[in-house]
Amino acid sequence: MSSVGKAVAAAAVMAVASGASAQSAGQWTAKVGIAEITPKVKSGDVSAPALPGTKADIGSDTKPIFSFSYSLTDNVSAELDLGMPFKHTLYGDGAIKGTGELGTVKALPPTFLVQYRFFKPDAMLRPYIGAGVTYAYFAKETGSGRLTAISDIGGPATTFKVKNKLASSLQAGLVYNINDRWFADVAYIKSFLKTKVDFSSGQTQDITLDPQVISVGIGYKF
Repeated sequence: MSSVGKAVAAAAVMAVASGASAQSAGQWTAKVGIAEITPKVKSGDVSAPALPGTKADIGSDTKPIFSFSYSLTDNVSAELDLGMPFKHTLYGDGAIKGTGELGTVKALPPTFLVQYRFFKPDAMLRPYIGAGVTYAYFAKETGSGRLTAISDIGGPATTFKVKNKLASSLQAGLVYNINDRWFADVAYIKSFLKTKVDFSSGQTQDITLDPQVISVGIGYKF
């Protein structure tokens, strides 16, 4: 993320040098960039007959994203964030910490937000906050041999399914206007997500993901 951070800093310098443009009522914007999703996992135990304290952890992933927004007023906007599916790796934790990779899952989290943008529409620098909902859609869950060994020794390969869920989300961000049409954007989103994992071996697991998303992008005003 360091090279991306340098690009955003450069965009900020350009914004100061080139002057500001309005992002006012009735205006559409489109933005592309990259985002890193990092789940902040609080894992429940896998149900019996698993070893007591069998938990899971989930790794982060970075993918391209794109979003569209519409300015309802000079200070209030509605934004839809989309992107490529994120691929997350599942690891053993708790009593099975150190067992390595248990599987992978792809997550697609479209997010709708209503934002409040501070300062006047023609300000060069506009911090903003937002609130909304994220729909966490999970697909292509794939278990490893380690997962089978832990959940059903000697049985068929264990598969699993993560339940799709709707979660509330909060956002904070900052826009740098580069010129009359282009801008740079950095944002942070925190979602509050709990879901459930069902295993083909008959076991279940409740898990809190609470992912945080850090994104940087370049946008265009129509």
